[in-house]
Amino acid sequence: MITIRVPATSANLGPGFDSIGMALTQYVTLTCEPADEWSFDLQKKDQPFIPNGKTNLIYKSALFTAHQYAIEQLPPHKVTMTNEVPIARGLGSSSTAVVGGIELANQILQLELSDRDKLEIACKIEGHPDNVAPAIYGGITVSSYDGTNLESVRFSKELERLTWIAVVPDYHVETEEARSILPTELPYKDAVHASGMANVLVAALAEKDWLLVGRMMKQDKWHQPYRSDLIPDFPHVSNILDEQGALGYYISGAGPTMIGLFHNASDTQIKMVTRELPNYQVEVLQADLCGVSASVTPAMNQ
Repeated sequence: MITIRVPATSANLGPGFDSIGMALTQYVTLTCEPADEWSFDLQKKDQPFIPNGKTNLIYKSALFTAHQYAIEQLPPHKVTMTNEVPIARGLGSSSTAVVGGIELANQILQLELSDRDKLEIACKIEGHPDNVAPAIYGGITVSSYDGTNLESVRFSKELERLTWIAVVPDYHVETEEARSILPTELPYKDAVHASGMANVLVAALAEKDWLLVGRMMKQDKWHQPYRSDLIPDFPHVSNILDEQGALGYYISGAGPTMIGLFHNASDTQIKMVTRELPNYQVEVLQADLCGVSASVTPAMNQ
């Protein structure tokens, strides 16, 4: 039996569009055992959104991984999925499936993939590294991928001092829709300014200057200004997080989840955010520093 655990992820952190992401302490857990055919045993809440057969993204990612090594078929398994990550809410649910599928192939086929190998395969599937990189490595990653060249840097020091409060609305935003409303071009001066904000964010992460990190999160010019129609809650939620002492806040990935960054949030701050936002699911999270993990339990002799 193979057990795989993949963390949720939050992309962009404000101005780090399609580049910066972090792993969070919510998880998808896959329990996999040999079977006569492929199947996915899903929680009831996920059944309307996740296929239970070979169209499942976990299976497709596992098969894609096998094909990278000229292996045409995967031995069938039954996969029992326990999911804490909300679907289509901007917390990397699709990336957990991609990374989980890559790790499943890695374990079944004993490929002995390095983290770098996994990231290269994941980028071929996803097209960009912002969610898959932290799901593999843990911590915060800053990555670049142009279809050929891949670079990635990981930050992890002192992240345990931070609290990430995720505010999850009760509606979905599909990534394709969230991308379709973005402009195809930006004026050169605006692009330089937006890039500068992202650069300062990365420098602040490197220096562990959390106050500056928070300020930069609020300075995004790449995507958040254009997604206001899809996420009308953002100004209200931002005000509440601000009032309760958040260092910064941003739309997680394509949304609609919104995240506030706190320096060791107190019980009082957590209670006040929860009380002031009664119509949202409020999750108090930490940075996951491990990334994807797998364990194998040997079969018992009959």
